Amino acid sequence: MVRVVILGQGYVGSVFAIGVERIKNGELGYYGIPLANELPIKVENIKIVGSYDVDTDKIGKNLYEVVKRYDGNKIPESLKNIVVRKGIHLKSLRNLPIRAEGLEDDRSLTEAIDKIVEEWKKMKADVIINVCTTEAFRPFNNKEELIKAIENDDRERLTATQAYTYAASLYAKDVGGAVFINAIPTLIANDNAFLELAKESNLIIFGDDGATGATPLTADVLAHLAQRNRYVRSIVQFNIGGNTDFLALTHKERNRSKEYTKSSIVKDILGYEVPHYIKPTGYLEPLGDRKFISMHIEYVSFNGALDELVINGRINDSPALAGLLVDLVRLGKIAIEREEWGTVYEVNAFYMKNPGPAEKGNIPRIIAYEKMRQWAGLKTKWL
Repeated sequence: MVRVVILGQGYVGSVFAIGVERIKNGELGYYGIPLANELPIKVENIKIVGSYDVDTDKIGKNLYEVVKRYDGNKIPESLKNIVVRKGIHLKSLRNLPIRAEGLEDDRSLTEAIDKIVEEWKKMKADVIINVCTTEAFRPFNNKEELIKAIENDDRERLTATQAYTYAASLYAKDVGGAVFINAIPTLIANDNAFLELAKESNLIIFGDDGATGATPLTADVLAHLAQRNRYVRSIVQFNIGGNTDFLALTHKERNRSKEYTKSSIVKDILGYEVPHYIKPTGYLEPLGDRKFISMHIEYVSFNGALDELVINGRINDSPALAGLLVDLVRLGKIAIEREEWGTVYEVNAFYMKNPGPAEKGNIPRIIAYEKMRQWAGLKTKWL
């Protein structure tokens, strides 16, 4: 059994909860889950034990009530057993039309973190999934500075994700091991402050920023061009969506966070800088969770020939990430059993836009996929 806590009960967290429970009820197959049911830990072994949010319209309601606003499918009755608890805010929803409250509103940040840790102990959580709204952030890269910010109640310096990761390190140290999956752009697996803390605390961090939609496709196309020694002259990749995360990305600092993780693939894969525009570009409410993506790549081929690729698509944003989380939860449990504290690049390289640790970088996804399978103890498919 893998016991899971969800941080941020929005589109992704809700689709994840619905999909897992529907699989357990025999209503769905395993499409959209890269490793399907190949792992020794089955999808049916996942148990959601906790949920956190800071939206006052969700806090105190059961998961059944909350998730039905995100999905038109039949909602599993089992979700009525989980109540959405109040999480840490730290202004994570500022500038959004949502009334928010955080545990830290009426207590110190240290007290709020201690409360969450005690709740996780009662839940006996193995894996904590962070799918909060994209934040504006600054990395720490220094463990002492991170701890100082927590102790000094420095709410301007810290984000909700950074506070949650610190809480996860305290929790893991107390219980002997846990996993924190950072599926948003805030640098955690790429921040040495958190990696150092994780290694000391029996915490495993997967991150950063789940690779869905246009970004892994761009990585694969660039790898294809690099393997054929075609020189890329320019890259345009953008997407527009209508869910809450795209609304949050209309804020400049949050958009910059996302732009960084999306753009990190270019030099990592090609080995040289290329003029590029790779970023989420807009919010259009009628699109809902089914975002529009577009890509244009111009490159030089043999004898100076100029070619170009143009790719357009509509992708259901949240299911794409939720399917990856089903794998990451189970791979996290395997990592706990192996005591691989810190981070696991072989996992991050396939599932994340900005795979940690920072010195590793992106590699072609087909290679990352095989490395991940080898790490998981599965047979390779194409090597």
